[in-house]
Amino acid sequence: MSTDKTAVTNYTKEELQSIIKPSYRSKQVFGWIYQKYINSFDDMKNLPKGLRDELKEKYLLKSLKILAKEESRDGSIKYLFGLKNDLSIEAVLLPMKKEIKDVDGNIVQSAKYTICISSQVGCKIGCAFCLTAKEGFKKNLSAGEIVEQVLEIKKDNNIAFNKKVNIVFMGMGEPLDNMENVVKAVKIFSDPDGLCISPRRQTISTSGLSKQIEKLGKMNLGVLLAISLHAVDDELRERLMPINKAYNIASVLDAVRNFPIDARKRVMFEYLVIKDLNDDIKSAKKLVKLLHGIKAKVNLIYFNSYPNSPFCRPKENKMLSFQSYMREHGVTCTIRESKGLDISAACGQLYEKSEKIKIT
Repeated sequence: MSTDKTAVTNYTKEELQSIIKPSYRSKQVFGWIYQKYINSFDDMKNLPKGLRDELKEKYLLKSLKILAKEESRDGSIKYLFGLKNDLSIEAVLLPMKKEIKDVDGNIVQSAKYTICISSQVGCKIGCAFCLTAKEGFKKNLSAGEIVEQVLEIKKDNNIAFNKKVNIVFMGMGEPLDNMENVVKAVKIFSDPDGLCISPRRQTISTSGLSKQIEKLGKMNLGVLLAISLHAVDDELRERLMPINKAYNIASVLDAVRNFPIDARKRVMFEYLVIKDLNDDIKSAKKLVKLLHGIKAKVNLIYFNSYPNSPFCRPKENKMLSFQSYMREHGVTCTIRESKGLDISAACGQLYEKSEKIKIT
């Protein structure tokens, strides 16, 4: 794959208008890429041949490719994408609801999907429970490399461009450590001439970079926010998440209180439950107090074990007791269903592969 050309997926439609003349052609290019899923500039049939040749000479159509994929028993599919310089990232398609048809073949329930995407190769944050952190940080993904994860997954599964999906920036990396490219990707995703995925369907998950949360809030993009909290006191959170030394719990919650949220939405607090560490009612009580005054939803996540991990998966009765306490005290609380466990596609299990793998 050429290293001296930029992929057209790196550009917003407005940016393309300044480099493709006449400017209205940018809308056509967007349509071919994001709505018709073409595989070559030559397929852009309503563009003059001269323009198609110019695009081929100056730009790549895409910057990543599918190296491998694994399908879980629950229907989740984990993708390994190859980048240049032999780097790779993982993303996951999560089927949330299956399509159901009646006896006449009419759709009575549409399929629903969530796509979990990466924003970096590796990660700088170094969370003790996360497999991605074991390989360290390699690079920030470009806007195109972020966008193409969704584009390629939709193409590979024959999901129509106008079929709405939810996007969660919860894959490899810390999205707010790559804010410029993540924000650009949000804008490309939501363009009505492209994939047309509303910002309200896009969730940015962060380990709690307070200053970046404030900066993102001032942009007022309309995205949803998820905070990886995982502990109710700074001592434990520093053990699990070294970033807490720079951005403690109080600073994170202060930033969240000022974040603009749609009146119908809530800030999601991700709480990874680890056996005998943060799974007791005492922790639940502290969490209720911490979130007082915040329009919050708590998502309890089972810790997903992997080889040589020092942590263990909590028992189901502990999860249910924790959830019950939260609900009884007025906090919306769910337990995340662990999808893709059999293919290491669940939370915290994505891992950069350096070996060459052929697509299955």
